[in-house]
Amino acid sequence: MNELSERLAGISQDRLRGIRRGVEKESLRCEPDGMLALTPHPRALGSALTHPHITTDFSESQLEMVTGAREGADATLAELVEIHQAVFSVLKAQDEMLWVSSMPCRLPVDETIPLGRYGGSNVGRAKSIYRMGLSHRYGRRMQTISGIHYNWSLPGVVNGEYFGLIRNFRRYAFLPLYLFGASPAVCSSFVAEREHRLQPLGNGNCMHLPYATSLRMGRLGYQSEAQAGLAVSYNCLKSYADSLEEALTQPYAPYEAIGIRGLGGEYNQLTTSLLQIENEFYDTIRVKRVTRPGERPLHALRERGVEYVEVRLMDLDPFEPVGISVETMRFLDVMLLYCLLVDSPEDTPQEIAELQHNRHLAASRGREPGLRLARGGREVLLVEWAAELLDGMREVALTLDRALGGSHHAQALARAARGIEQPQTLPSARVLQEITGVYGNSYPAFVVDHAAQLRDDILAMPCPDELLARFGALAVSSQREQERVEAADTVSFETYRQAYVAADGLWA
Repeated sequence: MNELSERLAGISQDRLRGIRRGVEKESLRCEPDGMLALTPHPRALGSALTHPHITTDFSESQLEMVTGAREGADATLAELVEIHQAVFSVLKAQDEMLWVSSMPCRLPVDETIPLGRYGGSNVGRAKSIYRMGLSHRYGRRMQTISGIHYNWSLPGVVNGEYFGLIRNFRRYAFLPLYLFGASPAVCSSFVAEREHRLQPLGNGNCMHLPYATSLRMGRLGYQSEAQAGLAVSYNCLKSYADSLEEALTQPYAPYEAIGIRGLGGEYNQLTTSLLQIENEFYDTIRVKRVTRPGERPLHALRERGVEYVEVRLMDLDPFEPVGISVETMRFLDVMLLYCLLVDSPEDTPQEIAELQHNRHLAASRGREPGLRLARGGREVLLVEWAAELLDGMREVALTLDRALGGSHHAQALARAARGIEQPQTLPSARVLQEITGVYGNSYPAFVVDHAAQLRDDILAMPCPDELLARFGALAVSSQREQERVEAADTVSFETYRQAYVAADGLWA
């Protein structure tokens, strides 16, 4: 019996059945022609500040739909579908759709992309000012890129084990990028006046890279040059927290030049440090802990430890009704459990740089025949490394199937293996095939058509009155909760801001 087998045998079926997973899906609201919808967050959907399942991300026009932590992948997908039904019951009245691709729709000029608005409370103003800071630092167009976050936990896992999982997942992040990346192309307007190496498709309004998997996760996507030198270590909670604390507390000259407030007294950002708050740190996966009201995430981690991990590299899949399939979730369950159980050496600055190099290669050239990645200072074929990983995951998939019933995890792994053997079947390849073969080299036309299909499919589903009543009640209660939060403020916003960003708040 090898070490992986021994570790699998040490996890009871009850623990495996206790795996929790949840989805956070971002998606831009758009008009029927693909233009960004500039309307406010619909009041009928409730308060974006306090609703447990429907909020906004960076922009007022960027919905975020959040499931609970569910025991099964089927239950997670079912809840995500229900949230979509509630959303479309409102959007249909204002003739809007959800953009089904990670790379954005037709955008107006940068300064007119609306920031998320969360009311007049101190916490609500802080959320909006944080977004204003992001717009000054990175531009609003980049922030409209959308994705899916997959949250995952296993009962009984301690901090060190979660950090071992994360180190391994970052090593193998090229694999889900290759298998599930679905953003090989962008609208040409997105890269207007930006340096890039994209190639045009015909004479249309689409730019692409022929073997790209996820431009969202590449150099043109959701990236920060300022954070490029931030080599956060995942060797333990202390090294991780210490790395982030420095980025959260030390002034960063380019952001000092922006200033906290403008000449007219308006707020430009929350702080002048490299990171305004913890959520500004970009990575493929993060450790998370549910916070208490007013608590900093780093304080929560230091005091109570890691609660779950958040996978952040998943693109919206335009071929799946709500952006992700139950089979993809099951693959992620297998991969995350594998990353938890196999040996995970401590990372080094050299390896961290190597992993970033691999991620960019997989995002921009992942399907390129003969592509090689760096592995311990040597080069290895991406497809050979991927096949080796899938072979190692097979026992994990079979163990999950024994615990949960059926053969769904083994089937998810088999489909991934076919993707390695037949890269033309991968989502990124299919996107380019449809854009060129069906939509006259038009990226917007491709996404608009699939967005309309999503809307029609969701609205055609049976929608029980109970479901709409439940979400209607949530909308009303969330608005009342926002009013309560606003009425409870007792200090000025500046007093609140200074207390929130103070270094003392990062320590347990």
